[in-house]
Amino acid sequence: MKSVEIKEKVLLALYEIRPFLAAYGGDISLVSIADDRFVSVQLHGAFVGCSVNQMTLKLGVEMTIKKYVPQIEQVINKEA
Repeated sequence: MKSVEIKEKVLLALYEIRPFLAAYGGDISLVSIADDRFVSVQLHGAFVGCSVNQMTLKLGVEMTIKKYVPQIEQVINKEA
């Protein structure tokens, strides 16, 4: 899969997870994709400083991204 395809699929995954995050007062944006394997995102709203945001990131966001792009190894939250 080419880098452009990876980015498109990651954005599609974020689009899918966004309503769930919005229901809890949050949002997410793509920061970068490194080596076509590592995705950096930024959580917004209620998820900033939230003690369970790492669980949300791993169980919700990372799982959804890997569903679209199985080669992704890790999703990292970049704090603002």
